[in-house]
Amino acid sequence: MNKRLLTYLFSVSCALGASSSALASEKVTVFAASSLTNAMNEVAAVYKEKTGTQSTLSFASSAALARQIAQGAPADIYLSANEKWMDYVEQQQAIEPQSRKSLLNNSLVFVAPESYPTDSITISASWDLAQALDGTRLATGDPKHVPAGIYAKEALENIGLWQKASPLLARASNVRSALLLVEKQEAMLGIVYKTDALISNKVKVVAELPNNSHTAITYPVAVVKDKANGQVEDYYQFLQSDQAREIFEKYGFGVN
Repeated sequence: MNKRLLTYLFSVSCALGASSSALASEKVTVFAASSLTNAMNEVAAVYKEKTGTQSTLSFASSAALARQIAQGAPADIYLSANEKWMDYVEQQQAIEPQSRKSLLNNSLVFVAPESYPTDSITISASWDLAQALDGTRLATGDPKHVPAGIYAKEALENIGLWQKASPLLARASNVRSALLLVEKQEAMLGIVYKTDALISNKVKVVAELPNNSHTAITYPVAVVKDKANGQVEDYYQFLQSDQAREIFEKYGFGVN
């Protein structure tokens, strides 16, 4: 092989390597709570159209994602469904603390399958929950670690229903799994975020839990430790833009 051909092949190899590196860098990895699935998929699509940057989105319970980030999972941005799990990653020194911001808010509702015989339920300490469940269970996130379940437990305790509800719970690994149980009529009632109820055509809202019955439902965002490059920072700022606000509000979130 002559020297000129070797030089050419070497230059092509270098160009391809540089191109691959550029493509690899043009990607932001976001770990986000399950309840953000629909909204963040649209945010990511709009951002890609605007900038050409591809997002890798990973959705799960805030707890699972926080633990993964603390163990070094390759996330750039973390969006939690409560402050507790953002506190956890901050205590683990796994985020850039100055980037932490309360981005969104939400509320809790009782949902039932569309075929459920009642359209409206009055929630009180005297409510016969077991009868309302008709032999099934009350679906919500596991109160031990899933934010929706943590909020639900707090609300039920304040209303005076927790002792009745606790043995009747179907404890889901995340809020979307709880919604699915109600959609499939495996649970005749569920407690989910209002935003989850709005995206489903298989359930209806039968009651809203008072906002003063539980801690305010906020969604903090932060950049993961040592990931604050220009591209990640641009994506982080886009999440706070008017364009992103319109998307989040379309899906029922309040924007702080």
